[in-house]
Amino acid sequence: MGVSYDTTVETFEWDIPESYTVASAVESHAEAFGDRVAVHFLDENGNRTERTYADIRDDKNRFANGLEELGVGKGDRVMHLFPRHPEAFAIQLGALSTGALLVPCSSMLRASDIEFRATDCSATTAVVHESLTEMVESALEETPLERVIVLDGDEREDDRFRTYESVVDGQPTEYDGPDLGVEDPMSINYTSGTTGKPKPVLHKHRWQYCFNRINAPFWWGIDADADLEEELLWATTGTGWAKWFWSPVGVGLTTGATQLIYDGEFEPETFLEILESEGVTRLCAVPTQYRMFASADLEDYDVDLTDALSAGEPLNQEPIERIEDAWGVTPRDGYGQTETVALVTNYPGIDVKSGSMGKPTPGVGATIVDLDEDEEAKPGEIGEIAVPVDSPAIFDGYYEKPELDEKKLSGDYYRTGDLATRDEDGYFFFEGRADDVIISAGYRIGPFEVEDALVSHEAVAEAAAVDSPHEERGSVVKTYVILADGYEGSEELQDELQKYMKAETAPYKYPRRIEFVDELPKTSSGKIRRVELRQQEQEKHG
Repeated sequence: MGVSYDTTVETFEWDIPESYTVASAVESHAEAFGDRVAVHFLDENGNRTERTYADIRDDKNRFANGLEELGVGKGDRVMHLFPRHPEAFAIQLGALSTGALLVPCSSMLRASDIEFRATDCSATTAVVHESLTEMVESALEETPLERVIVLDGDEREDDRFRTYESVVDGQPTEYDGPDLGVEDPMSINYTSGTTGKPKPVLHKHRWQYCFNRINAPFWWGIDADADLEEELLWATTGTGWAKWFWSPVGVGLTTGATQLIYDGEFEPETFLEILESEGVTRLCAVPTQYRMFASADLEDYDVDLTDALSAGEPLNQEPIERIEDAWGVTPRDGYGQTETVALVTNYPGIDVKSGSMGKPTPGVGATIVDLDEDEEAKPGEIGEIAVPVDSPAIFDGYYEKPELDEKKLSGDYYRTGDLATRDEDGYFFFEGRADDVIISAGYRIGPFEVEDALVSHEAVAEAAAVDSPHEERGSVVKTYVILADGYEGSEELQDELQKYMKAETAPYKYPRRIEFVDELPKTSSGKIRRVELRQQEQEKHG
């Protein structure tokens, strides 16, 4: 898709249908081309399952009927915790069709994470894969959860548990649910911040429409003229992340495209073989994966890629050039957050400028503002990426957290916390975080979560977590640790702390680097000056 950037920005208009939901979009696709395959699903053993748009429509209606029979209705919170699975879309759309709010959870979480989320949003239902039930079981007594629906599980005597199969068994493929539209709540996505526990980001169904209008054409390159029967999309994200709603749901399902879902651990050679054998035309992956691809013999793979998209953190020039040389495709960065749609992208029609995030997407209003005032920064000045609070492309507040809404959404702009500069041509360049959030391999990690878990170990008196430069992952978590009396730093203790953290937190949060110190730099009020520690890491590893 070739477009004029300036013309597109000037002529873009929002025309948001009041009755839009992603479930209604799928129903429309099923009516128009129900036999089109929506999902090619592959597991790590090579087993294949396919779902057409008609299949997804019928299955989501079965699940919606089953949920309603169990007492789930409009406004209820439904957590889900499962790997990439053939039934993922049916479960998510079925819950949404009842008017319930989805609460996505990553399979990397721990029981304490599940307990916090379920309690914080008063979730009453959880849909859990059989392999992950243990973490929900251990948290069940301390949460408002009333029922657990187990995917691929066996029946139990405990009446709080149902199998997914029993919930949908015998249910009709038509569902007469509540009238829903773009202004009805859709999901609560938890995101890490600099202090406290993860925050509940509330989105309405409008979010998915905005993905269709923004992410699809201005990042994926899929516009109304695209021949979707010739396309196969693959986004490598998992079901518990906002990126799942950015791409597999927000682009794949809303446009009516066919997509590939692979449920297997990331191995560069395996993923490259799948790219080749399946004929993937558009790929969305994280920079860490592209960096590992670039180390392989890319010329050995005969791929059909026309677009390669990158998100989560800036992608450095080396893998971009490597993939360009081997496949003739330029990986294109896209920037956004759990709270937003794609705000800045290198989309078809503009030249990709080395090191740039791209230009603001049309209609969204993303800009760079002064660090202290709500005024736009001048070209070349470091400021904070921000979006007008009345933009339809951002979130609708934090679920039942008015104090957070007041803090983040009471001014003229929603400030993202990401620093950038803009050149004279309007391209944005990432300059770092305005706060202490750590971004590692695309994962957003709050330092408090790491520190809070680490100091619960008897050997740790105090800890500070910061990002440390890393060639493949972009950054990794580094912790500076003050030991409790009676303990001495050693490799053995470092290994013990890392194992402890893997058990206490999601594994992507554990500190890959630990340094034992006698003191931490602090302000006069006693707050840790992480900025000094980050500077040390830049000097060591940057």
